[in-house]
Amino acid sequence: MAHERDALITGIGIVSSLGSGSDAHWQALNTFSPVLDTTSFPPFAVHPLAPLELDTQIPKRGDQRQMEMWQRMGVFSAGLALDSAGVKGNTDLLSKMGMIVAAGGGERDYAVDSAILSGYPKAANPDAYLNEHLLGDLRPTLFLAQLSNLLAGNISVVHGVIGSSRTFMGEEASGADAVRIACARIAAGQVDIMLVGGSYNAQRPDVLLHYAMGGLNRHAPFDPIWARQASGGGMSLGSVGCFLVIESRAHAAARGAGAYGHIAAIKTDRCRRGPGEATKNATAQLATMAGHFDPAGAAVISGASGAPAPTAEEAAFLANIGVPVRAVATALGHSLEPSFPASLAIAALAVKKGALFPPLEAAEQPMTAPLKQALVTSWGHWRGESLALVTAA
Repeated sequence: MAHERDALITGIGIVSSLGSGSDAHWQALNTFSPVLDTTSFPPFAVHPLAPLELDTQIPKRGDQRQMEMWQRMGVFSAGLALDSAGVKGNTDLLSKMGMIVAAGGGERDYAVDSAILSGYPKAANPDAYLNEHLLGDLRPTLFLAQLSNLLAGNISVVHGVIGSSRTFMGEEASGADAVRIACARIAAGQVDIMLVGGSYNAQRPDVLLHYAMGGLNRHAPFDPIWARQASGGGMSLGSVGCFLVIESRAHAAARGAGAYGHIAAIKTDRCRRGPGEATKNATAQLATMAGHFDPAGAAVISGASGAPAPTAEEAAFLANIGVPVRAVATALGHSLEPSFPASLAIAALAVKKGALFPPLEAAEQPMTAPLKQALVTSWGHWRGESLALVTAA
């Protein structure tokens, strides 16, 4: 039953290797062919960001210059979301709009990283060497946590979103908790409209090195998420920016806004990833949605990363639900902080269209029946299990 404090998705802004905006993504998913860069960072393939017309969302060149690429992606996709919701330039509404951003720790100085990685193994006193170069080579800058806050600050400056603001760090779980808390604040009547999302630049040697050292990257050649598990799995990272405008049903109705979908339920949790612990969390989350979830006319938009252990466990969990599944990281690459908002955006688009896009690989089943609702999963590559249900608005 509809309620005035229901959380509706009224705006979607998304950029990735598939293009810019919801229409471009829907078309690309229905005629899917992976967009990959296999030459810049061998032996790893990444899903590179499609070219953006930055001037359309960040008109001042000075603003563009002072942002790192991940910030430009975030500010750009936030502007798309505000346009999509029909609130761009509405200063009265933007002054009351809350914002929750999921972000990493900024971009690194590659030259310093390279010098330290080359010199550290040869140093007579490695600890002293490391301290000396960290103190002497790094430029004075902001604290790492403040780097994450820069995305929210730039959105405020460029787009005028100046209500409450929070920034969450924590990879996949941060994006899911950003959405969960936005929905909770709307349900509690603390706010009527929120801008929620994040961005991730995968085209960086430092992040590829980071996950390579953990043995998590997928080596070329590229395979879809489920198919690659037979040969060891691994993550193919993707550059993604995604923001959602989430709004109470009453507020959307009062301004005559349409909606892509209703976030009928959302749960987040975490565990130490002992045998079966993630499945236990996900099973409990799904049980709380029993009053909303109807497998007839439902599908799953999975945020599976490709990391071997959680992806295999999630696949077994989803098989027991028995509805068609689409692993969106096959198309977008895995994007960590914005991966959950991006999956929600794709789920809402599909529910709005009343149709699931075709399988992205042979292991995924087609769906010819009308799509009425979609479960959205996010099992982080290391920690965090999240589940949401998107229904028609």
